[in-house]
Amino acid sequence: MSAIDPPQGSIHQRRILAILVVSAVLIWIDSTVLGIALERLADPVRGLGATPGQLQWAVGIYSLLFATALFLAGALGDRYGHRTILMLGLLIFGIASAWAAWATDPVGLILGRATMGLGGALIMPTSMAIIGWTFPPERRAGAIAIWSSSAGVGVAVGPVLGGVLIDHFWWGSVFTINLPIVVFGLIGAAVVLPNPRSPQRRRLDPLGLGLSTLGLLGLSYGLIEGGHQGGWDRWQVWASIGAGLLLIAGFLFSEWREHNPSFDPRLFRNRRFAAGNFSLAAVFLTLTGQSFYLAFYLQGARGMGALDAGLMSLPGAMGVIVGAPLGARLAARFGVARVSGTAVLTLAACFALNLTYDVGTSLVVIGIIGGIAGLAIGLTVAPTTAAVMATLPMDRIGAGSAVSNALRQVGSVLGVAVLGTVVSSTYQHRIAPELTGLPNPEAIGTSAEATRHAAGVLHRPDLVQAANDTFVHAMHVAALVAAGIVLLGAVVLAAAFRIPRPSQSADPEGVTPERAGIGQL
Repeated sequence: MSAIDPPQGSIHQRRILAILVVSAVLIWIDSTVLGIALERLADPVRGLGATPGQLQWAVGIYSLLFATALFLAGALGDRYGHRTILMLGLLIFGIASAWAAWATDPVGLILGRATMGLGGALIMPTSMAIIGWTFPPERRAGAIAIWSSSAGVGVAVGPVLGGVLIDHFWWGSVFTINLPIVVFGLIGAAVVLPNPRSPQRRRLDPLGLGLSTLGLLGLSYGLIEGGHQGGWDRWQVWASIGAGLLLIAGFLFSEWREHNPSFDPRLFRNRRFAAGNFSLAAVFLTLTGQSFYLAFYLQGARGMGALDAGLMSLPGAMGVIVGAPLGARLAARFGVARVSGTAVLTLAACFALNLTYDVGTSLVVIGIIGGIAGLAIGLTVAPTTAAVMATLPMDRIGAGSAVSNALRQVGSVLGVAVLGTVVSSTYQHRIAPELTGLPNPEAIGTSAEATRHAAGVLHRPDLVQAANDTFVHAMHVAALVAAGIVLLGAVVLAAAFRIPRPSQSADPEGVTPERAGIGQL
């Protein structure tokens, strides 16, 4: 199929979109299912005895490889065809899922998750590029909205299926649910999907891949290890953070000098492209960080089972499913600034309401807040993504979608690193006075799980209450940080996509390009 000759039949377009949605659901399932297994993985008997730092790496390394390999995926798709690279990503994802499922130690799990991130990176931008080539502009926003709603499906299916599997099988079974989806996706992609290529063949950019990967690794290592070891005064921690930032700056500089870079910083000259991606990155940063600490809140502090904790994700998932298509329609009528800006403000308020959670908070209240947050996320992601994509010319869709998705994954990496570290550091500092006089207090105070385990060994039930109360306080601090980050994203988004003046021309339906979220580079 020619890159400039997309299929016109609506039935064929729906089949293409269905396969792309299935592929995206796979990624979202894996992004959420591990949270259900975190408490079990920390168990030295029934799990792997993973430390909090190792669990942060298991979550974060997936997003890190996902973010950095997106640049490679876009270039490969333009060169060899986006269907070809999508199928390669599915194959890698399936193999890595089996690796993670049967890992025998935390290191094996982390390596398996890293490889899954690589596979996912090959799926996401190629899916977006195929949508761009397949659907005409008047139908593209709706297709993106439906594709974005796959997030809600994955968020809903992943934790619930994971909870059932954790309660009845071993922890690794949460990764085996990926395998039949991979098989279905490979068959569907081979039969249904087109294989568009860009007329401009971008180079593979190994230097950029290396600089971005090592930079994010250094930054994440410093944030995670500094928090979990209580060693913010150690020079190694700050040297790692500094080296990471320096490598990232070197990556941006090298890409800026390239005529046809994998990650094009010039795209950020468009204020809407820049602001939209910043706001989406802020949403994903806080969402991933919240998912990390809520897993320990529900299963640790509140003692819920895996399935019950998984069911608590359903209100948020349903909110995303409803919000994604609704957001696209509302943004076309009222503009991205009003719809997405209000939605992001609502999400910030939901994070602030996390400050009311304690070990006895009604699950109904938590579910309602989660549902509102999910609706806000759906109302934000779908119209903002469509508006960002609308700023790209057709020959830059592959590169632009890679940049957009990379920034979301960078947000996810930093969400686990920053908010997870806020929780750990706050917990360790606050619990220390309660452990005075106990043997090896530093090890006991590493995490709430370690404190509860020590309480059983030492026959000190009072430590369990202290651990739960301290963890809830640490969670409140992280929620406050998350609310502040999302609030900043709302301000930036509303400023960039402000409502145009009435004097600006409108189309026959009264919708200006600005109100539809469409801009030009």
